[in-house]
Amino acid sequence: MSAKRPDPLDVMVGSKIRIFRTHRGLSQSNLAEKIGVAFQQVQKYENGTNRVGASRLSRIAAALGISIGELFEPCQPKSPHSKSPFDLLAERDALRVLKAFARTTDPRVRRAIAQLVESVADQQPKVRLSIVRPAPAKPGPSKRRTSATPA
Repeated sequence: MSAKRPDPLDVMVGSKIRIFRTHRGLSQSNLAEKIGVAFQQVQKYENGTNRVGASRLSRIAAALGISIGELFEPCQPKSPHSKSPFDLLAERDALRVLKAFARTTDPRVRRAIAQLVESVADQQPKVRLSIVRPAPAKPGPSKRRTSATPA
């Protein structure tokens, strides 16, 4: 049995919820409290795993200070291989980085930041890395019990 994939519309609405939430400076817990759900439910909405019902969608839009329609406005990428700027902002922490960059006013510092991020990105493997944890200690040499067999 194959796992059911989220509907692309649910994923798009979820990513827009994440972008507007982050832009408003709300955590998932803050938004969850405002709309009366657990933060895990907000995570599922943002990932497109769970669909957002009409009444909940209305509460989310109100909590974010937007119209419901703004969550459904599609972004058309220029080519199938490129992401739209809105899709890029939906990436985790992207809006945070952009906001911090916008607070930087020195053009030389801005160029240096852009070069640093590009350099780091070009050196990263394309697979997602996980935190490396030390391997558990191996037990010492095993002590075998030998039993004496009667003669």
